[in-house]
Amino acid sequence: MIEIINPGMLTTVQDFGRVGVMKNGFTQNGAMDRYSMTVANRLCGNCDNAPVLEITVMGITAKFNKDCIFCLSGADFSSRLNDNPIRTNKAYKASNGDVLTMGSAKNGMRSYLAVSGGIVGEYVMGSASTDLKFSAGGYLGRKLKAGDVLQIGSGSFPLDDIEKWQIAENSYEDNIELRVVLGPQDKMFTADDIKLFLSQEYTVTPQADRMGIRLSGKPLQSKSGMDIISDGIVLGSIQVPNSGEPIILMADHQTTGGYAKIATVISVDLPLVAQARPNSKIHFKAVSVDTAEREVKKQKRFFENLYMF
Repeated sequence: MIEIINPGMLTTVQDFGRVGVMKNGFTQNGAMDRYSMTVANRLCGNCDNAPVLEITVMGITAKFNKDCIFCLSGADFSSRLNDNPIRTNKAYKASNGDVLTMGSAKNGMRSYLAVSGGIVGEYVMGSASTDLKFSAGGYLGRKLKAGDVLQIGSGSFPLDDIEKWQIAENSYEDNIELRVVLGPQDKMFTADDIKLFLSQEYTVTPQADRMGIRLSGKPLQSKSGMDIISDGIVLGSIQVPNSGEPIILMADHQTTGGYAKIATVISVDLPLVAQARPNSKIHFKAVSVDTAEREVKKQKRFFENLYMF
């Protein structure tokens, strides 16, 4: 078991989210930074989709009431196990009674705590991810509070030499290049709009949460307004409302939207968005669908190698 002493600012149970539910009006949810979630799980010997704790901006204090292996991935929160500093992207053994203490994010925005066997959460429509809007999934459908006690699952891959289970820590910059595939409504924008979108430097505003990341920059104009007949939204869609300033839609995005979507962030770059801090600078680079698919395959090979120590 894991006892929450201090829950931080926003800590929830997340996995990869719900598949095939948006047609019924439900949000997919899931981890914002799926790369870090996957790394943390693999270094604990878990399957990629084992539920984890997503910790945002302010870290948690938690007591392990069971011997286990755990791993933190994502942003550096100056974490300690009892009095000993620990790093990200490395597996550690925790004994019954050990206390994990995390500060605030030194870089990035989110950290992911995986425990061998996974966090036990309530499954709703095939996922243990917390849906804060509908108060469903995860731990009682809400963010964690002091005094909450989470159960630990039992299914994980046995680790032989725990010192092997580590990789380089993640690094996050305040100047971020995001690769995008233009469309599906890029034809609604003029050539000058597209040029401006791909050339200017945007600023991440404080209006950034699990639903979307709002950017500030010189407004785009479009040919005849931003309104469209509502159609489907995907993770990473870049929607342009009437203000002309883009919004990158994230894990808790709405199912449909009535504003033009100028581009979509490729999946392997979405973790950079999830870790972008307010006032970070973002610029976009257009790539082909083939390039996006090659990057996914490259990342898949990387994850497969994490089980080959």
